[in-house]
Amino acid sequence: MYSEKVMEHFANPRNVGVIEDADGVGEVGNPVCGDVMKITIKVADDRIHDIKFQTLGCGAAIATSSIVTEMAKGMTLADAAAITKQQVADELGGLPPAKMHCSVLATDGLKRAIDDYLVKHGREPIGGPILSEDPDFDPHEVDEECEV
Repeated sequence: MYSEKVMEHFANPRNVGVIEDADGVGEVGNPVCGDVMKITIKVADDRIHDIKFQTLGCGAAIATSSIVTEMAKGMTLADAAAITKQQVADELGGLPPAKMHCSVLATDGLKRAIDDYLVKHGREPIGGPILSEDPDFDPHEVDEECEV
């Protein structure tokens, strides 16, 4: 069962869209279940000034994308890159174990957007590993069937 907050972010997602002149772009996907996320950011003074997302996927994928944009807006790049899948799930009032991979995708998309910005500006990436691309990442361990 989904929490009220998950349902609210699914029904009324925040920060939907694309920043056309984005400073950083992060795209991630899970070919096993079909969830695809794109996060775009505008950066000012090493803080996320604006952030948008586009997600094709289940309700949990949309809700995690929405909440991660809410969490990251206004944060420093380092603080935003440090957001964990568990923090995303906790902010939503919990996620069913079979949907935790959605919070991984949301944090991975954010990390990728931050690192894209940093690399474009000749700086070292800080996002760390993209968990959804780790060869050991198996969404089937927690996700028996995605609802697309």
